[in-house]
Amino acid sequence: MAAAEASSTAIIPPQLSTTREKSTAMEIAEDVIYGSIAGFIGKYIEYPFDTVKVRLQSQPYHLPLRYTGPLDCFRQSIQADGVLGLYRGISAPLVGAACETSSLFLFERLGREVVYTSGYCSRDRILPLSALWFTGAFSGAFTSLVLTPIELVKCKVQVPMSVNGVTPKAPSVTSVIRHVYKHEGLRGFWHGQMGTFLRESGGGAAWFGSKETTTKLFYLWNERSATSQLEKDALATEALPLWQQAVAGASAGMSYNFLFFPADTVKSRMQTSPVGGTTQSRTFMQEGRTLWKQHGLRGFYRGCGITVLRSAPSSAFIFMVYDGLKRHLPM
Repeated sequence: MAAAEASSTAIIPPQLSTTREKSTAMEIAEDVIYGSIAGFIGKYIEYPFDTVKVRLQSQPYHLPLRYTGPLDCFRQSIQADGVLGLYRGISAPLVGAACETSSLFLFERLGREVVYTSGYCSRDRILPLSALWFTGAFSGAFTSLVLTPIELVKCKVQVPMSVNGVTPKAPSVTSVIRHVYKHEGLRGFWHGQMGTFLRESGGGAAWFGSKETTTKLFYLWNERSATSQLEKDALATEALPLWQQAVAGASAGMSYNFLFFPADTVKSRMQTSPVGGTTQSRTFMQEGRTLWKQHGLRGFYRGCGITVLRSAPSSAFIFMVYDGLKRHLPM
């Protein structure tokens, strides 16, 4: 997302107030619509890798590891269900991707409003990187509330629970929703909220912050070839070359996924645990302690490598599509 746009500090005449309100409404519409489109595209790219990641993270404590690594998980999954099996349950994540990406951009915009209102930075100045890292964390914190129910359903579809060593047929999205609501009510859909909050707030700061930091470095690097102030001003208003946009977006995705991966691992284990019956749900801390006792630090990063790798192209496309739509098809 481009750094905050400068706006006039002059008093707006009454006849222009409607235009200002309409402009704000259009900006929100762009965040939601273009963010959703970008999220759809990114999810189709990354979903097979996400399925493998969740299966690696969710292997039972009390049994030998079923998969020796990402490649072995890919091989076994394709042998069992074919390539389409890696896209099992993608309907909920597609909705989730649209909700997540549009929410991230929307709440990031609201986070900027918080920065302006606080007086940390005036509206006629471009936001400094420190403020953009904050707006990313602000965005992720609120987005986690939207995302937790969707991810819970996704995880349960991706990793159906074994019964007496036999893996049942994958449940449908609607059957998972009915089952969770029957046994735990509405509250059950936010099981794992703490893990999602930690991942999204910290990850949101890294996602937006890394992208904006890398973008600024590229602009500074490109300015070195300018021979006059006029050329520098022109470069500042132009979009970066596509390969630089891709690198900036990829750095965002890799930072987001690596830095807070342990929180995501604990969340995935909580959300793939059985619902109902005599098994009592563990809290975030209880699940984390159990994982540490069983597998140590390595257990928290199971599936991290493949997640970071798949996030690079996915995040690159998300930012390229979103920024491209806003630049070339403004509402």
